[in-house]
This record gives sequence, structure tokens and C-alpha cells, in this order.
Amino acid sequence: MMLLPVAVFAGFAGLSGWALLRDDPDALPSAMIGREAPSVGETTLPGKVQLTDEMLRQPGVKLVNFWASWCPPCRAEHPTLTELSAKLPVYGVDLKDPEGAALGFLSEHGDPYHALATDPRGRVAIDWGVTAPPETFIIDGSGRILYRYAGPLVREDYTNRFLPELEKALAAE
Repeated sequence: MMLLPVAVFAGFAGLSGWALLRDDPDALPSAMIGREAPSVGETTLPGKVQLTDEMLRQPGVKLVNFWASWCPPCRAEHPTLTELSAKLPVYGVDLKDPEGAALGFLSEHGDPYHALATDPRGRVAIDWGVTAPPETFIIDGSGRILYRYAGPLVREDYTNRFLPELEKALAAE
């Protein structure tokens, strides 16, 4: 009984040490890496091109970005998505957003998405393992998820974490 506090402390210390020595302690692991991208649903915003599952399986690297007009970090990353969309297909999934608000956001800030899907109830996001917008996935030419980035594509995290993964995917193409 006297060794129980020592054992608990040793266990806690071991877990803490492991967490500090991981490659990227801030990264949220995803069980989706290496798997085929789940369905994106069958709805879109009026006047927009419908994102389809077949588009995700077309040749070439592409991005799938989960976003919402009510999401401040989504607003912050929007210029980055606009730049990226000039280089490769960027697809969007509008998450739990009123139609008018989403259309207003795209009208005001520009539409970087080659095609869009809507996820009014959040079911698609659950299937993809999305915890909160924005989240961006790098998809290969066969429709497999190569990388998941949780958070806005801005500043040093974008440059140091996301871009190297995107460059690696493009080089392997």
C-alpha cells in the first residue's frame, strides 16, 4: 500500500515524458491517414459546383477544407486558401452554416473552392474525424488522405507544418 503513491507518480512521470518527446506534441493524430476519403455528402450551396466523391479520386493532389462563416479562424485562413486554389484544387465543406451566411461570406471574401459540399448537421465532419473548423486534408490522386491539419492555415504553423506535408505530397505525385 505504501508503494501505491510512488507507482502513480512514476506512471504520471512516464506519460509526461513520453508526451514531451513525441515528434509533434501539438499535433492531433488522425485515424484517417492512409484511408480512402469518406463521402462528402450530396448537397451544396445554390449556384455552386457540387463536390462529389468522384472528384476526390481524380488524379493529382487536392485539398478538402472544412469551414464555416461563423468561424473566426476560417476567416483568418481564407487568403491562404485563395492562394492555394491557384495552384491545386481546393474543395470546401461548409459545416453547420445557414445557407445565406455561407453565401454572404463567399461573396464578401471570395470563393477559393473549386467545388463545395454542405454539412448542415455535421454528419460528414464526424465521418472525416473533424473536431472543429477549420480543418484541411491533403488528398492524393487515388482519394486517400495523406495529412490532416487542424486549425487555420496561417503564419508559422502553416509554413512549418502544413507546407512541408503539401510539398511532400506534390513531389510524390
